[in-house]
Amino acid sequence: MYNLYLEHRAEKDIRKLPSIHLPTIISKIKNLSENPKPKGCKKLVQSKDYWRIRVGNYRIIYDIVESSKIIRIYKIQHRKDVYKGQ
Repeated sequence: MYNLYLEHRAEKDIRKLPSIHLPTIISKIKNLSENPKPKGCKKLVQSKDYWRIRVGNYRIIYDIVESSKIIRIYKIQHRKDVYKGQ
């Protein structure tokens, strides 16, 4: 079981999400604590340790610290915006 941590940026992103998508996204985040690399997750090419999962048109960007059993969630944004600035 992994501990989940939302970075400040991800907390702001959650507040901005449309309420219709919120239950699905929160469910996917909770599932990461059981399985940090679910089916369909991908390692981001341009980064050292970031992973992403798709939730409809939204993406959750996170990294996994295996030694501490921690998952840090960095961004939760629409697919057209999430990769800007990385």
